[in-house]
Amino acid sequence: MENKIYLVTGVAGNLGSSVAARLLADGKKVRGLVLKGDPAATRVPKEVDVFVGDVTDTESLGRFFSVPADTDVVCIHCAAIVTVNPDYSPKVYAVNVKGTQNIVDMCVSNHVLKLVHVSSTSAIPELPGGVPITEVDRYNPDLVTGYYGKSKALGSQIVMDAVRGKNLDASIVFPTGICGPDDYAFGPVASFLMEYCAGKLTAGVAGSFNAVDVRDLADAIVTCTDAGRKGEGYILGNECVSMKQMFHILAELTHTKEVTTILPAGAGKILGKASDIIERITKKPQRMTSFAVYNLTRNNNFDCTKARDELHFRTRPFEESISDTIAWLAREEKITLADGGPAA
Repeated sequence: MENKIYLVTGVAGNLGSSVAARLLADGKKVRGLVLKGDPAATRVPKEVDVFVGDVTDTESLGRFFSVPADTDVVCIHCAAIVTVNPDYSPKVYAVNVKGTQNIVDMCVSNHVLKLVHVSSTSAIPELPGGVPITEVDRYNPDLVTGYYGKSKALGSQIVMDAVRGKNLDASIVFPTGICGPDDYAFGPVASFLMEYCAGKLTAGVAGSFNAVDVRDLADAIVTCTDAGRKGEGYILGNECVSMKQMFHILAELTHTKEVTTILPAGAGKILGKASDIIERITKKPQRMTSFAVYNLTRNNNFDCTKARDELHFRTRPFEESISDTIAWLAREEKITLADGGPAA
């Protein structure tokens, strides 16, 4: 029997738990890192060996990485803080940058067989509208927008520096947005659907979504542990869906009146800046920040050719992912569907 263990950080998150489930389906041994008191820990597959710890706490990471001497270790680093607040955050820096440094240091000192680091397309500089965005080999925070993107650029460069300077066998994956069922953190797409179904969205901003089903991401990430080349990055994206198309899909799936008011990008940017000011004054998170508007109105045309060729990356239709997510939200009683909505 293969004497190998897979260490998954952020295993209580939507992506981490999906990666763990895929590994378990393949008969792999999985150990997962969860934050103390994380309510989502109850959703982690029961076969996962759960360790309580924090990527910012090297003592807990030492326990997490401690395995018998004859065991090969593969680490999949999913843990991160995702935020639409465009400003510097010491907490985001601690987790996304210092936490990644801690994981890299643990991988080097424990001679792990492979590290797959989950970054974000926000770490890759944008190109002019319509030009396909491809992988790069260096990550400069000054070339990307929003502090989340900057933190992921810094983390990605830490990984690449360890590949080049410490001979770490690591690959990086760059997902676009993440969608799909079982998102118990109720991230951006799930929250958008909940607001839509509650009748709170009467207008949208001209732009596009590029979101990948979490199940397709998990497949590609697990494949990357074997097929991902040392020092290489892989964009994991989907088809671009316009805001108009999104509202049409939602109207079809939920049998509600289609929202047809689409604000111009310029008006959306003004709205985003106003939301930034409100958040700074009230200290309450706002959904439609300037960074959120930027993500809608930017060039979201990401080229996944490399991942398709090397990781056999495939995506299900976006409408299927949204349908499954709506059905899951209904089962969780987060939304109420009219008769004829996606099967619960």
